[in-house]
Amino acid sequence: MDRRRFVSGTSLGLVAASVGMTGVARASAARSAEAIVSLTEVAAATADAVRPFHVNIPEEKLADLRRRINATNWPERETVGDDSQGVPLATMQQLARHWATDYDWRKVESRLNALPQFVTNIDGLDIHFIHVRSKHENALPIIVSHGWPGSILEQIGLIEPLTDPTAHGGTAADAFHVVIPSIPGYGFSDRPATNDFGPVGTARAWTTLMKRLGYTHFVAQGGDIGSVVTNAMGAQAPPELLGVHVNLVLTTPPEISKLLALGQPPPDSFSPEEKTAYAALMDFQRGHFAYAIEMSTRPQTLYGLADSPVALAAWIFDHGDGWGQPAGTMTSAVAGRTINGHSAGAVTRDDVLDNITLYWLTTTGVSAARMYWSNARTPPNAGVSIPAAVTAFPGELFVVPRSWAEYTYHKLVYYNKADKGGHFAAWEQPQLFSEELRAAFRPMRPSA
Repeated sequence: MDRRRFVSGTSLGLVAASVGMTGVARASAARSAEAIVSLTEVAAATADAVRPFHVNIPEEKLADLRRRINATNWPERETVGDDSQGVPLATMQQLARHWATDYDWRKVESRLNALPQFVTNIDGLDIHFIHVRSKHENALPIIVSHGWPGSILEQIGLIEPLTDPTAHGGTAADAFHVVIPSIPGYGFSDRPATNDFGPVGTARAWTTLMKRLGYTHFVAQGGDIGSVVTNAMGAQAPPELLGVHVNLVLTTPPEISKLLALGQPPPDSFSPEEKTAYAALMDFQRGHFAYAIEMSTRPQTLYGLADSPVALAAWIFDHGDGWGQPAGTMTSAVAGRTINGHSAGAVTRDDVLDNITLYWLTTTGVSAARMYWSNARTPPNAGVSIPAAVTAFPGELFVVPRSWAEYTYHKLVYYNKADKGGHFAAWEQPQLFSEELRAAFRPMRPSA
């Protein structure tokens, strides 16, 4: 019913009420009112609808990708014999040749379409997500948030171990219903046209999503930017949220942040563990943070991410870090061997290209970068007071000491140092990561 008809019908109803309605008139008005209410409910239900989603990229878009790769205007090679100037020319040309000739996007498309995928509109934005329910009773609903430069492809290896733990070394009591959304501006979710979907807005959207799916309680997990969203959920502490788990702690106690900003050496009072973590943070800040500075200050300038697949691939592949971490996982995967001790784990060269291709086909290089811009303008929260868990992986940016984690997570019920895995831990070590989530959330389950 359009606005004119609605206003007209309402006006007639008011007139009839003022002069005294006959029985017929009252019945007719009642039916009209019921129709209005019904239409309003239908409109609301349509806006909140959860719709099936299927990936089907047109072949001409894939042909255009290959054409653009082959038409790359390459620079000259680097003037050094290492990666200190960025991704070496030979590495990128070798990756581009495989991408343009042998790589098959349809394989990952089939893998995604074998999973239950959906979209739903939240605050005017279509959010894409995977939703797989466990067969086990009393499974715990979990929402898992990816990071940058990752995507939902990081976490799909977790689905089977989490939903069917009895087939993967766990028990029925460890089961989860799994929801893996694409962060706004990433993958198949809409690209925001406003600044309402930074970490705080996304956190609220995740709570809306889980409630819309019918979950009266749930937990949340995240790494990288996903940990920022998860922290925001923890700070908001909706009553349905039982607890959170992160695999990258991005906040440090104020005195440590101040020392890092001033470039000061660690004080003698630091433990050996704290000194190691501090040195890793200092190294990252001095030599590997340029990409994050650009994305948190001038993301719109990165037009090459939307215009050149090779520019996008180099930006994602390098991650500002060369042969170290966090890019070490992708470096080792593309090389087909372990580089500088950073194993790729389960990640292959085509897995890396799946992720890069997803960014390209959805034109989300710049919109994803804007999350850094939004995060830089989000006031820090006062910490997380609901139950929280942290897994520190050895190949992460730094291995957070428990004492630092306790600064952010006021009720830290689980802390563990894993023996393998890096920045993309869920992607690299899905079985180990799933075991960590089982252990981390065990004390937060309603029956615990």
